[in-house]
Formats: sequence, C-alpha cells, structure tokens
Amino acid sequence: MARDSRHAWRSLCRRLFLLLLLLLPMVSSTSSSSSNQKVAPGEPQLAQPEHAHSIRLDGDIILGGLFPVHARGERGVPCGELKKEKGIHRLEAMLFAIDLINKDPDLLPNVTLGARILDTCSRDTYALEQSLTFVQALIERDGSDVRCANGDPPIFAKPDKVVGVIGAAASSVSIMVANILRLFKIPQVSYASTAPELSDNVRYDFFSRVVPPDSYQAQAMMDIVTAMGWNYVSTLASEGNYGESGVEAFIHISRESGGVCIAQSVKVPREPRPGEFDKTILRLLETPNARAVIMFANEDDIRRILDAAKRNNQTGHFLWVGSDSWGSKISPVVQQEKVAEGAITILPKRASVDAFDRYFRSRSLSNNRRNVWFAEFWEENFGCKLGMHGKKPGSPKKCTGLEKVGRDSTYEQEGKVQFVMDAVYAMAHALHRMHRDRCSGPGLCSAMANMDGKELLSYIRAVNFNGSAGTPITFNENGDAPGRYDIFQYQINNRSTAEYKVIGHWTNQLHLNMEALQWASGDWSLPGSVCSLPCRTGERKKVVKGAPCCWHCERCEGYHFQASQFTCELCSYEQRPDQNRTGCQPIPIIKLEWSSPWAVVPIFISVLGIVATTFVILTFVRHNDTPIVRAAGREMSYVLLTGIFLCYVITFPMIAAPDVLVCSFRRIFLGLGMCFSNAALLTKTNRIHRIFEQGKKAVTAPRFISPTSQLFITFFLISLQLLGVLIWFAADPPHTFVDFGEQRMPDPEKARGVLKCDISDLSLICSLGYSILLMVTCTVYAIKTRGVPETFNEAKPIGFTMYTTCIIWLAFIPIFFGTAQSAERMYIQTATLTVSLSLSASVSLGMLYMPKVYTIIFHPEQNVPKRKRSFKAIVTVATMTSKLSQLAAERPNGEVKTELCEGVEPTVSSTKTTYVSYTNHAI
Repeated sequence: MARDSRHAWRSLCRRLFLLLLLLLPMVSSTSSSSSNQKVAPGEPQLAQPEHAHSIRLDGDIILGGLFPVHARGERGVPCGELKKEKGIHRLEAMLFAIDLINKDPDLLPNVTLGARILDTCSRDTYALEQSLTFVQALIERDGSDVRCANGDPPIFAKPDKVVGVIGAAASSVSIMVANILRLFKIPQVSYASTAPELSDNVRYDFFSRVVPPDSYQAQAMMDIVTAMGWNYVSTLASEGNYGESGVEAFIHISRESGGVCIAQSVKVPREPRPGEFDKTILRLLETPNARAVIMFANEDDIRRILDAAKRNNQTGHFLWVGSDSWGSKISPVVQQEKVAEGAITILPKRASVDAFDRYFRSRSLSNNRRNVWFAEFWEENFGCKLGMHGKKPGSPKKCTGLEKVGRDSTYEQEGKVQFVMDAVYAMAHALHRMHRDRCSGPGLCSAMANMDGKELLSYIRAVNFNGSAGTPITFNENGDAPGRYDIFQYQINNRSTAEYKVIGHWTNQLHLNMEALQWASGDWSLPGSVCSLPCRTGERKKVVKGAPCCWHCERCEGYHFQASQFTCELCSYEQRPDQNRTGCQPIPIIKLEWSSPWAVVPIFISVLGIVATTFVILTFVRHNDTPIVRAAGREMSYVLLTGIFLCYVITFPMIAAPDVLVCSFRRIFLGLGMCFSNAALLTKTNRIHRIFEQGKKAVTAPRFISPTSQLFITFFLISLQLLGVLIWFAADPPHTFVDFGEQRMPDPEKARGVLKCDISDLSLICSLGYSILLMVTCTVYAIKTRGVPETFNEAKPIGFTMYTTCIIWLAFIPIFFGTAQSAERMYIQTATLTVSLSLSASVSLGMLYMPKVYTIIFHPEQNVPKRKRSFKAIVTVATMTSKLSQLAAERPNGEVKTELCEGVEPTVSSTKTTYVSYTNHAI
C-alpha cells in the first residue's frame, strides 16, 4: 500500500516537473564564451548570448559538472563571494581531468569528452534551477504554435545531452539534484557529498560518490572519542542534510555502542541571526563536563563558532572534533589559532596531485579563457582589478595579467581536487568499458548515440581502477566508496606556528598515535570529557536516571566486594573483601595462643595446682599408714586427689590448638575431674550422714560404709559420667570446625574465624551438668551433717568446700553465658571455665588436705595413734556433744550442766585435735 502510494506520488511529481520544463523559454539557455553551440545540419548558425554562469566544452560525450564557485548570497541574492579553493580549484580539477582523458590514447580512444559546468552558489534551490539545463535535451519541444515574423517555422538550438553529472559538493545540493536526475536516469558521481542519507539505493539509485559516507566518518569519530576515553560529548551541526545526517549517524552509533553519551545536540540555522553563535557557545557551556564537541558543520559555521568561543573567553575549554568539512582547511582557523589548538579533524584519505599543481600554476588570463570565472578568481587571488569592468571594487591596484599563481600569491591544493579527478575518471572508465562492449572500433559509434543511463550506471558501479592518489576506486551496492580517512590535529609548535599534523588514520578501524597528540600550551596530558570521574576500586557506579554516562560512586560496604562496575556482591561466609574490595580473600583463622594473657593466667594457676596436688599425693603416699592419712580415708582421698589433679590438667587441652585428639580429651576430661571430686565428696558426706542417722536409731552400723563399698559407690557415680561421654562419642564423633560468626565484626578487616572443637554450649552444660548435680547433692548432705563435731569427722571442712565451690560456679554461669555476644568470647569463656575448674580444685585441696599436710610435715607429734573407740561410743559422744551445743545456746552465760556427761569417758583436752578413723571399728 505504502509502495503504491509512493510510486503514485513520484509519477505525479514527474508529470508536474515535465510540465514546468515545457513552460521554459523555447530557446537555448546557455552558450560558451569560448565556442559557439552546434546547430542541426543544414540550419544556419545563429548568434547566441553569453552567460557567465556556466562553462561549456565541446565533445562527443558531454559530462555535467556542479561546483560551488560562489558562496551563498545574503539578503535574497543567490550568489555571494567567490570561493577560490572549493570553487575554482575543484572546477579546474575537472577540466584538467578531461584534458588528460582526451589525451590518453588508451582511455576512450578517438572519443572526446566535453563538459557543461554550472555554479551552484552553495545553495540547493539555486542548484536545482541550474541543473534543469542537464535535462533539457531529454524533453521534446512542441513548436507548432510558434511562428517567426516572416511566417517561417522557428529554428531551435538543440541542447547538449548530458550523459552523467560530476557533483555536487554539498550533500543538500546533491540530494536536491539527485531527485531530478534519477527521473531522467542520469547517473551522478559526487566528489564531496558525504551525507548518510545518500546511501539509500532506493531513493537515490543513480547517485554514487568517490568519498566515503558520513556513516563511516561518524564511526571513525566515535572510535576517536573512545580512544580518548571521552564518554560525554556534545554535537554541533549545520542545518541541512550534511550536518544533521552526520550528527544523526554519530548519535545512532553512540547508542549502539553504549559507551558515549550525548550531553546535548546543537543546530546552527541556515540563516543565523546576530548573536546566534554566542548563544550556541553559552548553551554548550551548560554542560561544562562535556568538553568534547563533535562538529558536522560547514566551513563558514566552523569559523564563526571558533570566533564566538574566542569572544566568550573559552580558549582551551572545548575539545573540537571536526568532520571532513573542517579537515585540514586554513580558512576556518585564520586569526583563531589559539582557540582551535588541539582540534582533531578528519579527512578522507587523499594525496596531493603534483600534476594538477603544475597545471594550475601555469594558468593565466591568456591561456584559460574557457573558465568564465577565472578573471574573477584572478582579481580575488592577486588583490587587483582588471580594467574598468573588473569585479573587485575599490581595489587600488590594477592587474597586469603577468601575475603568476604560487609566485605572487599563496597556493595550496584544495583537499577535494583528488576526488574531483577520481569522479571524472570513474565516469570515463565506465564509458570506456561501455564503448568497448558496444563499439567495435575507435570513435563514438551509433550504439552509444542514445545512451541508456541505467546501463551506464551499472558500468559505473563496476569500475575498479587506481585513482589519482594511487588508491583503488570502487563502489559498493549503494554507490559508496570505501572508508579511508586521515586523522589530523591542529597544533602550535615551539615556533608559535600552527599546522595540521597527521596523528593517525582510519580504515575500517582506528590507528592513532597517542604520543603525537599535543594540547593547549604544549600540554601532553590527555584532557577529559566525562560526566563523572571513574570510581575508585571497591566502588560501584550508581547511574543517574536518563544519563547512563553519569553516575555517583558508592563504596561497597561491609562484606561486599565490587563484582562489576555497577554491582557489589556479598563474599561467601568464610571470606571477606580484600583491601581494594575487588575480590574476596579467606578470613584469617585464629585460636587461643599459649602466649595470650587469657591463657597465661589459667596456665599459671593450673601449674601451681598440679604442683600442689602432686605434693599432697606424694606426702600422703609417703605417710600412707599414719593416723592422719588413715583417718582421712586413704582410698577416697586418692580418688578425690585424682579428681583435683584432673581439674587442673584440663586447662591444657582447653588452651591447646583444636584437633581431633585435643577435642577428644576435652570431651573426656572436661567433666571427669569434677565428677571424680564431687563423687568422692558425695560418698563421704553420704556415709557420715548415714552413720549418725543410724546412731540415733540403733547402735548397729549402717550398711556400705567400708572403704570397698565407698570405692564401689564412687566409681559407680563416675561410670555414669563416662557412659554419657561414650554415648556422646558414638552419636557425634569429635571434630573441629571454624566459627566465622563469633568474631564477624562490622569492619571486615577485624573479622576472624575461630578454630574450635564441636562442643556447643548445650553440650558443655550436659557435660558439666552431671558433675554440678553431684556437687549440689553433696552440698545438701554437707548441710545435713553440719552438726557433727569436727573432732570426729571432716563434715564441716567438706561443707565449707562445697559452699565455696557452689559460689564459684554460680559466678561462672553469668560470666560464661553473659559474654556470648562479646568479641572476646573465645578468650573469656575459655579462661573463665579453666579458672573455675582450677579454683574448685584449689578449694577442695586447700580446705581438705592442706591442714593435714601441714600437720604431717610440721607437727608430726600429733600424727600418733589414739585409743580406739567402739562405734557405740563414737555415736554416743557425738550425740551428747550435739545436745551440749543446743543447751549452750539456751543457757545464759554459757553455763552448761554436766548431767549429760555422766557415764561418758573423759575426752582429750579440747586444745588437741583427735583423729578418729571409722575404718578401724568393727562394723
């Protein structure tokens, strides 16, 4: 549907255009100043008026030419000042190429190329009017209604048939002209139009060009920006197809690559108002971080932009990146060298054609009359005036005609001369191949008299030859030449002279010499054009919404590391971020060291306890048969001393580096030492309690009070602890693990993993719980036997021992479990547990055995045998002593009657301690 409407619209446009052409004057519109037009055979030759807006050269085949000889006029005037380089140089390049082809015996032999060259005045609408000349020969004219004054039919001068057109320069002009030439199937080869829009082979199917399109140029400029590390740039375009299409291609590439953001796009109007360029500079300054400015602007706009930057004191701020319209031209930077310093420009790869230099330097007013604009160029180039009719008003100097180009004026070959010659040669090579296929011999044959433009186009697209610069000239399916660019930088050297220096080239990819770059004031450091500075290591980018090249930097906190530019990820549980937060590293593993103060104090106490316990055991062994040792109950004393020794020894496995063996020792001995001590004390207190309870009822001794029975009971209680440990071993074999949660500090640098045995707090409670149960039970019996006289037994020392031990463990519980969240948990809990065990053992050792050892060593006279007593006498004395104690509490002044003492044997003086051994009495 859309295609049908498009064809209908094109058909309507073509009809309207033909109607317009039919209304044109029915006379020839042009004639050459150097030769007369040809007329039909047999017709008289008529004088034709001269027109100073075109050049005509006779030939067998006529090529059209479109050149911006003049600039765009102002205030409604179509043409302005003469363009010496972009106009005259390029025009002369076409004439020079035609001369070379006509002299070449191998290229179009005996076929002469002619030309019809028009001035576009750098304006697309004016160029459109001029280009109508190329299609006049293709329109039939009806003269039936026209009669001369004498009644004879009129004679029409037949216009030249143009087979192909060279040009135009500006893309806007080429687009306008291409829409007309395609209607009449006239191929067109441009030497300077680079708009990407012209690559559309459907809309501009008869258009070709020897310069690469701006899509290649935009890619090359994007590669330059990327190589510079710039990701935030502005664009500046001249209104029209060239500027807008170039910027559009650049923006499209930047979106696809995703590495460059456009801060803003500024457009310069075709007819800028006063102050427009100052406003443009101020607008670019609204995003000061976007220092790089991508310019697809014409030469005049570039010059005025640089001038506005200079007026606004922005010299050195902007980093200009110019397209081929800037290239290596001098005119945009004249008197503005400082503000243009450092500008990077791009230009299709070219070379100066030495033969053209020789040709152009030899041109003079006498030998170049075919160029109708050469006299105007002469005046402009030498600053003089040619007679009364000269076009340079107010010039004080008259031209002599003997001036010489390059000697009396500066001369530098214009950059597109090579491409103009390549475009002419491309057309010539296509015509040569067509002539070779159609004509059997030299000269123009009848088969080429009416040339088919579509067929000629196919020959043009198939050419492949080396151009004037030695580079191959080819076209792709869209009529585009391959992309080959030179990269320049405008630099001011030490002699304060400015020049364009080649810093690289682009042929499908960028090759840039970064060391050759030089910026303002001889600065070799690369300037920046970024919205946000790069984040430091360990920081992620938080992109600003709508501006992907702008971001805020956020540091990866806690245990997170920088996984990518935009994300932070959490390290695994056993790892922490490294110093740069770019990865993770294992958390250091620690254990309680022997040199730690938390270990030194428990070890010191333990060593003292072991030494003291060993001393007591050795003393008891040496005095094994003495009354004191026998009265203390030798068998039970050794069991109790073993438990005390184990309570001291457990300190070392608790502090040692955990492994399977150490963990096994911890499980076995953690509660075993207390179990030995408490089981022995419980058996003793229980025996005392049963003896005196039995004495109140009868004089017979209770059962199971012999040493063997006591040992059996004690080991039975201990076996329960061992049984629990065995079950624990079977259910959960001992092993080590690293606790990363205990010292997982907010600051990862302080995080540590603690090497531990697999003994949880619950397991610890269960292991010690049984021993604590024995301790509590023993304390209960100690309370019950508190009334038994100390003369006859150890009830009271045992009671004091148990009370103290209970206080120690009551203090242990809040300290141990209250520090569960402390950073020093491992140290505090280990020290608390080991010290508590050592203190418990020390209390038992100090209260129960140190007095005995003191007596054995320092008062051996008291360690003698005493008269044996029967069980009945012992119980009776104990009962009476208890009653005396009660009466003493009831009688005032401590008066105690002696009636209870009747029948009782006198006892040893109270100042002497009597040791009674129950084991010596018959039970």
